[in-house]
Amino acid sequence: MRKILILLIPLALSGCDWGIKLDDSARNVRTAWNGDVGSCREQGKVTVSVTSRVGPVDRSDLKVRDELEVMARNEAAKMGADTVKPLGEPHDGSQEWGAYTCGSRNMAPARGNTPPPPPANTTPQGGFETVPLKN
Repeated sequence: MRKILILLIPLALSGCDWGIKLDDSARNVRTAWNGDVGSCREQGKVTVSVTSRVGPVDRSDLKVRDELEVMARNEAAKMGADTVKPLGEPHDGSQEWGAYTCGSRNMAPARGNTPPPPPANTTPQGGFETVPLKN
């Protein structure tokens, strides 16, 4: 019985991210890590949350941040926004984001399913950079 539990724990932990995927409509939503939304129109705020702990085990901070960004981009696309900006640091798997409409000036030209590259010389907040999940 003990061996079965030991084998099931990694399987259960690996299943935490199966349901969080970037929606097609959110592929054109950029993340303003540099906070440059001064000339944008605010659409509203969204608070997203994911599981940050599985039992006594903390999930990877980078993975949690990545999933929060994906969920924020998905919610912003539903609001008709094209840009999201984190309004604070994640806390217990929850984070508030601002949703903005900035227009095409901040958007890279569409290149099929390839997301636009990050802007040059931009350092993400908190020293973390996230990238969209692959299909």
